[in-house]
Amino acid sequence: MPGSDEAVTRRTEARSGESSAFVLSRGVVILFAVACGAAVANVYFSQPLLVTVGHDLAMSPALVGSVVTLTHVGYGLGLFFLVPLGDVADRRRLIVTQLLLLVVALAVIAAAHTAAILLAGMAAMGLLAVVTQTLVAFAASLAPPAGRGRVVGLVTSGVVIGILLARTASGLMADLAGWRSVYVVSASLTALLALVLYRVLPHHSDAPPTTLRYGQLLRSTITLFARERLLRLRALFGLLIFAAFSTLWSSVALPLSEAPYFLPHSAIGALGLIGVAGALAATVAGRLNDRGLSRLTTGIALALLAASWLPLAFTRSSLWALVVGVILLDLAVQAVHVTNQTLIYALHPDAGSRLIGGYMVFYSIGSATGAIAATSLYTVAGWGAVCTLGAAFSCLGLVLWAFTRHSAPDPAAKVTSRSGPERSRRTSSDRRAAGAA
Repeated sequence: MPGSDEAVTRRTEARSGESSAFVLSRGVVILFAVACGAAVANVYFSQPLLVTVGHDLAMSPALVGSVVTLTHVGYGLGLFFLVPLGDVADRRRLIVTQLLLLVVALAVIAAAHTAAILLAGMAAMGLLAVVTQTLVAFAASLAPPAGRGRVVGLVTSGVVIGILLARTASGLMADLAGWRSVYVVSASLTALLALVLYRVLPHHSDAPPTTLRYGQLLRSTITLFARERLLRLRALFGLLIFAAFSTLWSSVALPLSEAPYFLPHSAIGALGLIGVAGALAATVAGRLNDRGLSRLTTGIALALLAASWLPLAFTRSSLWALVVGVILLDLAVQAVHVTNQTLIYALHPDAGSRLIGGYMVFYSIGSATGAIAATSLYTVAGWGAVCTLGAAFSCLGLVLWAFTRHSAPDPAAKVTSRSGPERSRRTSSDRRAAGAA
């Protein structure tokens, strides 16, 4: 759809012109980061609480696993049906509306007294938590070209910190005031952020009319996948690494809450703090991509991901083995994830919301698959079978990398050597070269 892409490009340029008068101060960038972290944290709050929630609502272990699964299913649907709107709609209005609806979903979860209501609330919460991706795209559009990388990096760090602190915060609050308090506090914080963002973010009152209808917008996302081989390959990497990631984090609370540990929620949630190494990996991976080493970074990270399951297999006999495994797994997942996003966003910056949204759909598919498979497998075969499953996902990713690493020159060098204006004028031959990677 060449005409549609050109229309979106013109609209993006017009939007940039409108927001040129808005000064993106460091305080506003930090506000973006906080909002991103608070929104994405909702997706991970439930992981240390699964056992308690299951007991409270009389849910079977398999049904408890569906809490995480439905959250990620909702998130995946939101990525496909809501995030692309950021390429054509007023992002300020879109962000505030999603945050207010997210408050309602969180209130439903906090008040749920049956498994059906809880699961419906979790699915709705996942659907609306994709506001994180819209916030990242909005921050990038408001930043001056010379400082865009710094702004996006800082906002993205908010996402990583939100994921890391979610498990710790939810475990601590659940021990102090019960699992429902987690969602009451989150709803209150989300409502406050909606108010602050409504007052702080610029309003594009003179935004040009939308030239793409909603159906065309969604079809263009599919068209991008059909055209760009790099996007398809990196989406598959994303599916496999987050299936492995979810295999661990959706089930690790089960063995830790049983003999010989009987750990409380706060201790299980504190495992998230160990994952701070993932934030370091994101920074290092970004620098390696700037040097054109995306292929090597991916291979090393996938090898570490596969190796992480060896110490994780000894979790029942050693907490130190669990710590080592968690560090290796989070390092690997964040490194591959940052590499994936760096490469696919540069394909078509004017379609950034659709590219990231489409890629993240595969993230949600992988996360949902890992969650339901791990919790179900734990019920019938125990922790060793869960580790075998996670290792299988990881090894599949490593095998995929081994078979595709020489299919074309590493596109990172070409991608990172272009300036912003040059990227928006990529020729069809450039796109084919990147798509072949």
